[in-house]
Amino acid sequence: MARSNDEVAALFQEYADLISITGGDAFRARVYEKAARAVGGHHADVSTLDVKGLQEIPNVGRSIAEKIVEYVRTGSVLAVEELRARIPAGVRRLTAIPTLGPRKALMLYEELGISSIDELVDAVHEERLRDLKGFGPKTEQNILHGIGLLQSSGDRVLIDVAMDVAEDIVSALSRVTGCRRCAYAGSLRRVRETIGDIDVLAAAPRSQPLMRAFTELPYVSEVIAGGEAKTSVRTTKGLAVDLRVVPPDSWGAALQYFTGSKAHNIRTRELAVHQGLKLSEYGLFDVESGTKIVSETEEEVYARLGLPWIPPPLREDRGEIEAGLRGELPDLVEERDIRGDLHTHTDLTDGLAPLEEMVAAAARRGYAYYAITDHGPDMAMQRMTDERILAQRAQVRELDGAYGGRGGRSGRGMRLLHGAELNIGPDGDVDWPQEFLAGFDLCVASVHSHFNQDREAMTRRMVRACENPYVHIIGHPTTRILGKRPGVDADLDAVFAACARTGTALEINAHPDRLDLRDQDILRAKRHGVRFAVDSDAHATVHLANMRYGVGRAQRGWLTKDDVINTWPEARLRRFLHKERAQRHARA
Repeated sequence: MARSNDEVAALFQEYADLISITGGDAFRARVYEKAARAVGGHHADVSTLDVKGLQEIPNVGRSIAEKIVEYVRTGSVLAVEELRARIPAGVRRLTAIPTLGPRKALMLYEELGISSIDELVDAVHEERLRDLKGFGPKTEQNILHGIGLLQSSGDRVLIDVAMDVAEDIVSALSRVTGCRRCAYAGSLRRVRETIGDIDVLAAAPRSQPLMRAFTELPYVSEVIAGGEAKTSVRTTKGLAVDLRVVPPDSWGAALQYFTGSKAHNIRTRELAVHQGLKLSEYGLFDVESGTKIVSETEEEVYARLGLPWIPPPLREDRGEIEAGLRGELPDLVEERDIRGDLHTHTDLTDGLAPLEEMVAAAARRGYAYYAITDHGPDMAMQRMTDERILAQRAQVRELDGAYGGRGGRSGRGMRLLHGAELNIGPDGDVDWPQEFLAGFDLCVASVHSHFNQDREAMTRRMVRACENPYVHIIGHPTTRILGKRPGVDADLDAVFAACARTGTALEINAHPDRLDLRDQDILRAKRHGVRFAVDSDAHATVHLANMRYGVGRAQRGWLTKDDVINTWPEARLRRFLHKERAQRHARA
């Protein structure tokens, strides 16, 4: 289940928004935003800490620590409830619309009496917003687009939220007497970026013990429907979960059926029909005799249809059936193939943990190499200077000596790379001049501002960044934040072509609220010949584990480990970073 840290982080972010909506002190709102990030990224569960222990978390003072204790003890915070009471619920809902911030939401309420999304849509269509300062036709378009994003997400949750719940349920049910197998299925097993509801599958001779244990889980708030084969519940966080129990000898067919997308399952059933067979969640049957042929494992079901086992992330009917019949399914990259993380942050800029802690956490993951890439000076809020980044470089080199050799504390050695995440300016410039950039081991370059540039300008901006000989990776390429901010408007095929031409890798950002690139964009970029880097973009030690979601995205994009530069041995990676730098410089 979700950690208390995540609940407290969401509460403090809401509190910061409420302070802004009510015209409160901007500094105070920023304090709670920082506290939200710090608590969310803290390694220890805040529910286990007292006020003194909580104050050891960066950006958490005594007052904030006491609010955390209050929340853990009572489930609410009086100060937050008091502010909530001052603002109509509809206005708070408006702040969830991507591109519409708290101040604009308050202005809409005070000036036009708008307190719901439906009222806002009507006001846009009636062009009543144009008389307000800061609103115009472009703002109206952005608001409507943001409402569309919000409504399309519906009750869907980010993959990490769903994964926490699913893994907890699978673990609990696997301990029930009589349970032979248990796993999550559906869109979660296919590693979709957001999840509408969770499908859990179990195999047992008797379903009743499992159904009873399922409905008695402490976070189940409502039993929607119950039965021998299927029970549906809703958790205390509003997430719907279905449990299906099948006989043990039907496990493989059921797992295949409840994992595949609708389109993939239609294709496999068509294959069965053409062979005089019938495929269902109970098995693969001979149509004439009704005899069950296979059903116990997915592998044997697919094999009887003339296919190899198809990895769940590919089961979307995007050519996997045809590739399987030809024996051309890719050998997908796996998390165990990842040798290092090439985009991470420390508390030198907007990270939450010091350099030493981030490096130690990376070493515990068994990485062969690890890059520190704090922000450059063009993001003024990060207060980066030449002196600060050079001082960090000296620290990195010292730690590299401790971790990199045979006697390193990691046990088998981990090399450290000193890099930076550069800001791609409106014209495609980056933070430092080339002679300064030459001192970094690698540079990630990302768009962090001016998201609303027109398509031509944004495309030119990104292509120019690719052409910089000291830019090795384009970070979170579309800049999207799921459910909050759409991707930028750029000619991605032109960007992909520039990456392939200049030898610049595209990042697959593993943070669950980004998962940027989209899988369909990865497929297109691969056809251009682009290389990729799967990175956590970690701002805290716990974020390093998000790598699993980036790998899942890479799998959905049909990538092999040869496509991903941070699966390569260190020597090959360094050749990519250094040898090809001269080639890119010559081509640029």
